[in-house]
Amino acid sequence: MLTNGLNHVALITNDSARLQSFYRDVFDAEVASDGAEFPDGTGPRLTVIKIGDHCELNVFQIDGNSQADHQVPMFGRGRLDHFALQAASLTAFEEIRERLMARGAANDFVTDFGSTLSIFFRDPDGLEGEVCVQNPDAVPGVHNPPGTRATRYT
Repeated sequence: MLTNGLNHVALITNDSARLQSFYRDVFDAEVASDGAEFPDGTGPRLTVIKIGDHCELNVFQIDGNSQADHQVPMFGRGRLDHFALQAASLTAFEEIRERLMARGAANDFVTDFGSTLSIFFRDPDGLEGEVCVQNPDAVPGVHNPPGTRATRYT
């Protein structure tokens, strides 16, 4: 494979501070930079939020943004259906899950896809996200359909 993961996802919001707070509180993310997009101070506010060693959210704040209202639906959620983050470990996955549920961003349902466990969430702008981790209970060769509840979380 010529790539080793996701580099960044570019998001458009009308409230960068709200997204910063959410990703810091839930994922222990770090704000790498925050300011005008261009060195001369012009352009929209651009906040770079590091959510992993080699992965970041590039958040463009456009005041009064209603872009999501004008996007052409793909699977009913706009041009970007969802993005998925890889948890560093099962312990990290469980911590993220608790934080998401505490904020009302996710319910308690963990999907068992076979080799992968996942939990879906919505950020404060309504963007669908997913957190994945290797399933320690996986049975080799078993692939479960979406909606299969992980037995370790029942």
